Amino acid sequence: MFKYETANQKEVRRFRIAQFNGRPATVKSGGSTVTGLVRAVQEVEASDPPRWTITIVPTPPKEKTELLRTAAGAGSTWSQNASR
Repeated sequence: MFKYETANQKEVRRFRIAQFNGRPATVKSGGSTVTGLVRAVQEVEASDPPRWTITIVPTPPKEKTELLRTAAGAGSTWSQNASR
């Protein structure tokens, strides 16, 4: 798990929305980039100005695969002029 601390309210809102919707969020910190699901957004009680700690579960990077595309008419049995 990756923990990230911030005082930026806009950034915290973005993480909360990502957590609620189940979407991955990306954080750039210290020259590294982490993408994953937001597990928790917690406010640090004893801080002024307010700060938050965000916990992210990293997802492994996707491997790039090359998809072969065939021509639309090659081997297709569907006809656009089919009678109803």
